Amino acid sequence: MPTKQLVTSYKQDQKLFPDVWHKIGLSLGVIVCLAYPFLAEGQWLTVANLALIAVVGAVGMMILTGFAGQISLGHAAFLAVGAYTVGTLGVHWQVPFWLALPAAGVISAVVGLAIGPFALRLRGLYLAIVTLGLLFLVDHVLLAFPELTGGVSGMSVPMHSWFVSAEEASTFGSFSEAWEVGGFEISFDQKLYFLFLAIAVFAAFTSKNIARSNSGRAMVAVRDHDLAAAVLGVDPGKTKIIAFGISSFFAGIAGAMYAFQQQYITVDPFNLGMSVEYIAIIVLGGIGTTFGAVAGAIAFVVLGPLAELGGEYIPYFNELSGGQQETLLFAGIVIGFLVFEPLGLFGIWLRIKRYFMAWPFRY
Repeated sequence: MPTKQLVTSYKQDQKLFPDVWHKIGLSLGVIVCLAYPFLAEGQWLTVANLALIAVVGAVGMMILTGFAGQISLGHAAFLAVGAYTVGTLGVHWQVPFWLALPAAGVISAVVGLAIGPFALRLRGLYLAIVTLGLLFLVDHVLLAFPELTGGVSGMSVPMHSWFVSAEEASTFGSFSEAWEVGGFEISFDQKLYFLFLAIAVFAAFTSKNIARSNSGRAMVAVRDHDLAAAVLGVDPGKTKIIAFGISSFFAGIAGAMYAFQQQYITVDPFNLGMSVEYIAIIVLGGIGTTFGAVAGAIAFVVLGPLAELGGEYIPYFNELSGGQQETLLFAGIVIGFLVFEPLGLFGIWLRIKRYFMAWPFRY
């Protein structure tokens, strides 16, 4: 079996892009990502925005569950906190989105740090039940203050201009207005795409660097065997709390992005099903890898439109609604990966990579 390229220094081993092939892949990826919003229209641009939102949320789940091994069924609660934070700040205080967005992440992180201490003595199913209780608690709180959150009816989420309040937007321009750059008109959805792309890239690179840092190695040690990690000098309690804080921060950012994309939110989408979906995403992509979070999120979001396109040609399958087709297809794929490829999409990529590393030999 081929191994990674020989490295002769720690600095060389720490490089994100160690060889020319990684750099070529990065360059091609940048070109595709920058060109996509000008080539895709309508539904597929919305699909791309939703995929980028899912990437950020999946990165948060991967850090907590994939790196630190803490099972959470309350991930949707942190997305709800982030979404309602930007909604409340925008509606009641006209806070511009570039301030509301990081505020959503910080407030969600505070909630995550408050839950973190419960992880010190709980693990597995017991921790999952506690985080599930958090999900119900957040839903109850959001419904209990309709003057702030809109209650059952929900609330609109204005995306105020870059640097000014809503009252001054007519003078200085708003983010929701179309821009003209170099003869090209950039629509609201395209601007959202570039904003979401920047956030998703930041989240992915942050996750990758966390995995290579001392904190990331401590998370993996706690995940594999917390008692052995403690003997080696790792503080399991501190490590779990850090994982909860970082994970909830990215979940809050993803919730804010979702609110900006939808422009109107209610508590209904932030349910147990959403939390389970994020667990399924990282299983599909590959547990414990940043690649798995990104690939799993993109695959999950793209499967919906593909199921609608291909489902009309499959007997009986075409009689189901779009949501039922998506759920059935995704459930079957996840089960298939669990049985035949436990490493997920990352495992498939690893086999392809090893094949070309060994070519023309077969070992």
